[in-house]
Amino acid sequence: MRARLVLFGDSITEESFRPGGWGAALASCFARQADVVLRGLSGYNTRWALKVLPRAMEGAAAADGPDPAAVTVFFGANDASLPDRAQAHQHVPLEEYQTNLRAICAYFKERWPSAAIILITPPPIYEPARIRDIYGDDDPSRQPERTNEAAGAYAQACIAVAKELGHPVIDSWTKIQEFPDWQTSALSDGLHFTPTGNKILFDEVLKTLASVGFNQESLPSDLPLFHEIDPMDPMKAFGN
Repeated sequence: MRARLVLFGDSITEESFRPGGWGAALASCFARQADVVLRGLSGYNTRWALKVLPRAMEGAAAADGPDPAAVTVFFGANDASLPDRAQAHQHVPLEEYQTNLRAICAYFKERWPSAAIILITPPPIYEPARIRDIYGDDDPSRQPERTNEAAGAYAQACIAVAKELGHPVIDSWTKIQEFPDWQTSALSDGLHFTPTGNKILFDEVLKTLASVGFNQESLPSDLPLFHEIDPMDPMKAFGN
């Protein structure tokens, strides 16, 4: 049976199967080796995600089959919404965010004991683009509903939980800011990813998956590959 990789997160995960998305790139990379299962919930924070977690995971693993090989947990961008700005209803206090991450990881550890759990921090925020996205203009007197400083605090909190629990973590907040003009090259609206931003995350996820033994070299291919089929006796490759 094929290995499974489950992607659990907010809109950046939900949108990851769009053209150029990091989830679609993973599905393409492992096309003959693993099924990538999308469980993205746009707008959700960890409080809401924890509430619906059992329902969200229905069908994510094959009945009576093996555990998924790995699960990515990518929340925090909405939790980090500021409590006194637009989208305040998405805000989750920092300590609760960490508590919720622990509970989400505990759920996966209990349900799928052999699955690798990979945490991903919230990405950086480009505040002028968030003002345009929320208000439709560039009025400098307006305030963004998110800030890069707050996102950074939640990123560090995510990293701390990953280290505490012994799970791999991808620091997307730091990694994306290493790239030139990341504000517009990696982010489409100050939060969500452009194709470049998706490629940055895809590369990081691929490296992290390889570190837990999930890569093209270690996974068997599904059914005979084309070059393995004898043109003189094609049916031989398929066995009895």
